[in-house]
Amino acid sequence: MSGGTRLENANPVIFQRSGERLLTASDEDEDVHDPIDDREIFDLIRAINDPEHPLSLEELNVVEQVRVKVNDAENTVGVEFTPTIPHCSMATLIGLSIKVKLLRSLPARFKIDVHITPGTHASEEAGNKIKTIIASQMG
Repeated sequence: MSGGTRLENANPVIFQRSGERLLTASDEDEDVHDPIDDREIFDLIRAINDPEHPLSLEELNVVEQVRVKVNDAENTVGVEFTPTIPHCSMATLIGLSIKVKLLRSLPARFKIDVHITPGTHASEEAGNKIKTIIASQMG
C-alpha cells in the first residue's frame, strides 16, 4: 500500500497453490454436456488478487475448494471465504470481487451466494452487513 497506510495483516501466512485441473477430451468437447462443478468455480476465483497483498486469494487461504458448493441442476453456486484476520476491513471488497468474477463468468441461470465462513470474522453483524451489501450491489 502507498501513502504510509499500514497493512492490517502485514505478514500473512502463505499457502501452497493446488495443482492445475487436468482437462479431458470430453471437457473440451462442446457437444458433450459438461455440468459446472466445485472445482470449476474454484478455478475461476482462486487467482483473484488480494486487495492488500500481491498474492492470490488461494495463496492466502481465503478461498478453498472445500468451501465451494455447486448444484448445476438447481442452478446454484455457494462460496464461503475466510478473511486472513478476524477484523478484516477488506472482507466486503473480497466478497464483491468473488461475486463479480462469478457473475461475469457463469451463465445467467445461476444464483450466486457469496458469504464469509461462519465464525471467522470479528462480528456476526459485520458478516451479515457484508452479505447484504454484496447482494444489494449485485442484484
